Amino acid sequence: MKTRHAILALTSALALTGAAAADEAKPPVAARPTFDADGTVNVPAFKLPPSPFLSPEALALQKMRAQMPPPPIGPELDITKARAGVEAMMGRGVSAMRQRYPVDVADQTIAGVPTRVVTPKDKPFDRERVLINVHGGGFTMCADACAMLESIPISSLGAWKVVTVNYRMAPEARHPAAVEDVEKVYRELLKTYKPQHIGLYGCSAGGALTAQAAAWMPQHGLPQFAAVGIFGAGAVRFGAGDSAYVTGYTDGSFPAPPLPPAQPMDITRGYFGSADMRDPVISPALHPDVLAKFPPTLLITGGRSMDMTPAIYTNSQLLKAKVRSTLIVGEGMGHCYIYQSNLPEARDAYDVIVRFFQENLK
Repeated sequence: MKTRHAILALTSALALTGAAAADEAKPPVAARPTFDADGTVNVPAFKLPPSPFLSPEALALQKMRAQMPPPPIGPELDITKARAGVEAMMGRGVSAMRQRYPVDVADQTIAGVPTRVVTPKDKPFDRERVLINVHGGGFTMCADACAMLESIPISSLGAWKVVTVNYRMAPEARHPAAVEDVEKVYRELLKTYKPQHIGLYGCSAGGALTAQAAAWMPQHGLPQFAAVGIFGAGAVRFGAGDSAYVTGYTDGSFPAPPLPPAQPMDITRGYFGSADMRDPVISPALHPDVLAKFPPTLLITGGRSMDMTPAIYTNSQLLKAKVRSTLIVGEGMGHCYIYQSNLPEARDAYDVIVRFFQENLK
């Protein structure tokens, strides 16, 4: 009997030890979100590792962020200093890009609007077709560097003539100044090129402006562009949707907006003034009748970019309006990742952009 009791005791001890070991082997259970009655989600703190699908170059860039302080963002910065700082920072990328993609750049005033004309260096380009570029920069800055970062690779790889528009910006100007400048350039180019041979694209503010122009031109008696590329943006206002909140904490390039009804920080320095942000030109994705007049559209965003939700929503609404639309989401990529030509992900995007315009400007 004693032997039996000893065996039972030993078995129990072993079972308890095994259970404890099994518990220790289990991965820790992540904290779970809670939900408020109004649908708001309370998200617990968590760590987000780099995506396993990043290229080695993109992973290296992500690791470098550990040594980089977040850039200052906000209207409290002096605009002259802010513009100079952005040009100096982004200009380094322009120098590298021009070595990889040789182009010629010429200043040209078109219909009273300053532009730069970018063409491939030492090789022929299509003289019957042209692309218009509208640069990023929050409707306030980056008229030089962002314009070049967006225009150089597409001109070189696609053998395109790219006219990049130095449109009016805040704080000196207000909406609809930028889209009016695009209209002036477009009207002038229509004297030389057929509308089915003219495309328009831009990144960030330029992506938003591209959507605005596609809504604006038919309203003002002009033919629609042959195709448009909306990159780093959507056809709705910035700071809207899930991605603005999520990437405020997972990427940090832009601060997460406050909860409604508080208004998000205006990174455009009042460019839209008192305009209704649901206006059919400012947010055409909210207006199916306006979207139905859009040409074939290419949208490019990043999985860690605040503009992902606007891009996704715009794509779904374009498809609903029976417009040909293609959405590219760069896994693990941030805002306007196409500016970084050293990344394979950016170069993949260039190939898609070139092919998209080649297929649609016929």
